[in-house]
Amino acid sequence: MKAIVHDRYGAPDVLRCEEVDKPVPAGHEVLVRVRAAAVNARDWHAMRGDPYLARLSFGLRGPRIRIRGTDFAGEVAAVGADVTGFRPGDQVFGEGPSAFAEYVCVPQDAVAAKPAGLSFAQAAALPLAGNTALMGLRDLAQVGPGQRVLINGASGGVGTFAVQLGKFLGAEVTGVCSTRNAELVRSLGADHVIDYTRDDFTRDGRRYDVVFDLVGNRSLADLRRALTPTGTLVLSGGGVSEGGSLVGPIGLVVRGSLLARFVRHRVVTLTATPSRANLVTLGELVEAGTLTPVIDRTHPLSETAEAIRYVEREHARAKVVLTV
Repeated sequence: MKAIVHDRYGAPDVLRCEEVDKPVPAGHEVLVRVRAAAVNARDWHAMRGDPYLARLSFGLRGPRIRIRGTDFAGEVAAVGADVTGFRPGDQVFGEGPSAFAEYVCVPQDAVAAKPAGLSFAQAAALPLAGNTALMGLRDLAQVGPGQRVLINGASGGVGTFAVQLGKFLGAEVTGVCSTRNAELVRSLGADHVIDYTRDDFTRDGRRYDVVFDLVGNRSLADLRRALTPTGTLVLSGGGVSEGGSLVGPIGLVVRGSLLARFVRHRVVTLTATPSRANLVTLGELVEAGTLTPVIDRTHPLSETAEAIRYVEREHARAKVVLTV
C-alpha cells in the first residue's frame, strides 16, 4: 500500500510516498481502507521533532512511527477475531497513528460509524479536533448555560468546533482570530469576535468564565487577566509555533500546571484521548445539525508535504484534509 513516511526530522521535504506492507488487524483491531485523512498540528510537530523535548516521545534520533497522520475516515476492510459491532464495508471515522496511508489498523474503540450526511473528507476532519474541543469545554471547563467563554484560536481546527460546541452548551461565545477569519467565526455562531490584529483581549477589560487557549502565544498572566476571579483557564498544547524551540507550547502547559496550586483560578491542562463514546457524541451532533466540520482545502495523498507546509506557514482556516 502507499503511505507517507519519513525516517528523519526536518521540513516537509523529508516526507515521501512509499510502498509499505499493508497492516494486519490484531484481535481487537479494525483495518480501515482510508478515503480521507486530516492534517493536524501534531503531524507538523512530529515531522520536525519540534519542540525538542517532545522527542522523548517521538523518538530521540528519528521518528519511532514512520507513517504520519491521525484522523481518518473510510471503509472497514477487515476485522480482528475479537471485534464486535463492525464488519467489512461499514463506513467509519476515527483516530489512530499512521493514517496517512491507504490502510490503517486501529483498536475498535477508536472508531465509530461515519455520520451519514458527511463526506469522507468532512468526517476525517472531525475526530481529533472535535474530541479536543468537546473534552476541553464539556469535560474540563464544564461549560454551562449563561457562561461567558473566550476561545483563543477560534478559526483553527479545534477552534471552529469549540465555537459551535460552546454555543451548544449554552454559553456566550467570544472568538479570537485574524481579520480574514472573522466572518467564518461569526458564521459558526460566535456572539462576539475579537480581531487580534486590532484588539488585545487580555487588556480590553472584559472578563470570561472560561478561556480556552488553543494557540499558546500569550503568557499565563495575560490569559488570567481575561478571567473572572473564579474563572477557568484551559490550556491545550497543540498549536503550531515557530520551529526549533526547546519546549514550545509544552512550557506554557507545564507552567500552568505548577501555577494551578497557588491561584484561585482553575488552570487545567487538556490531554485529549481517543474515545468511541465521544466520536458517537460528535456524530450525533453532526446529524442533529449542531456541528459542522469546516474544511479549508483538500490535497491528494501524494501532496502531503504541500498540505503540511500550508498548515505550517499560512495558518490554515479550520481543517486541511488529504484524499486517498
